[in-house]
Amino acid sequence: MAVPLLDLKTQYRALEPRIREALHRVFESQQFILGEEVASLEREISAALGGSETVGVASGTDALLLALMALEISEGDEVITTPYSFFATASAIHRAGARPVFVDIDPGTLLLSPALVARAVTPRTRAILPVHLFGQMADMDPLMELALSKRLAVIEDAAQAFGATAKVGGVLSQAGTVGTFGCFSFFPSKNLGGAGDGGLVSAGDQGLADRVRSLRRHGEESAYVHAHVGINSRLDAVQAAILRVKLPHLQEWNAAREVNAVRYARLFEENGLLGLDGPITLLQTRPGARHIYHQYVIRARRRDDLRTALRSSGIGCAVYYPIPLHLQRCFAFLRHHPGDFPVAEKAASSTLALPVYPELTEGQQSEVVRAIRDFYHR
Repeated sequence: MAVPLLDLKTQYRALEPRIREALHRVFESQQFILGEEVASLEREISAALGGSETVGVASGTDALLLALMALEISEGDEVITTPYSFFATASAIHRAGARPVFVDIDPGTLLLSPALVARAVTPRTRAILPVHLFGQMADMDPLMELALSKRLAVIEDAAQAFGATAKVGGVLSQAGTVGTFGCFSFFPSKNLGGAGDGGLVSAGDQGLADRVRSLRRHGEESAYVHAHVGINSRLDAVQAAILRVKLPHLQEWNAAREVNAVRYARLFEENGLLGLDGPITLLQTRPGARHIYHQYVIRARRRDDLRTALRSSGIGCAVYYPIPLHLQRCFAFLRHHPGDFPVAEKAASSTLALPVYPELTEGQQSEVVRAIRDFYHR
């Protein structure tokens, strides 16, 4: 059977009546920009995040940029981040005028290495930007300790991790609530996805949140009075209404993804694909962390050949990310070369994402694993 990498239609059919009601409510109001619909979503997400201030914005990319702008990070500043992430992580730093400083990742989790971050701090460092990759939180304890000792801001890229948790300072904490800012994306493929672009910034400090609120609407502090030069990055009411329908289901969907991940591990083991000589290696989950599997990513021997074979069999799969950020042509001015960040480069050449969406059936997962087994055992 064909198995898509992502199936949004099944989720939509289950929620279609309520989504249609929400859209009707917005069109009846004819209030499409910010307004009560967005304010209600912000309150509901704030409650889900334990009371953090929340600001809806136009995209996850803009969430990162606005966080940097709110901290007045600009030309001459440095922000430390990972080279193994979606492009927006580094592009937002560059668009703010600062210099992205890459450090390598942990080979087991593919998350930012705190030890390497500590070595990369210079007098020009203003912030650390860890990415909660694929649905798992970065190791925030040492990063927060470093930030406190060096008086650095921490901007969490939580675009892939709404609902992920880990212990930080001995307290179970949600992704996006630990650092100075948390940045979320509501791109349709996310665990909580809208019907287009959308994002959100969370903050523990009301003053910083208010600054983002101003910056998202051209730096206005009141009508036609501009305290700052901001951007136009407002979450629209249509997206907010759809997200409000979906938000109460997020925990259930995340739990289903976790079940699917456990099942993959069992099926791989039963089919002889793991172990020292096995062609498949699973990524690690940090002790005490809740991984909510925005993507289910494996390391695979002969990755590119496997990808071709799966796609020819109707099995959806994808590579996240085939070119590390330090080797992207647009960042050539940073003067990085192949071999500078070997763990990230190895991940780029060996990882493969498999279907893991909540509606994935056990039969579909068995088909995915059967196709992988047949590829390696033929």
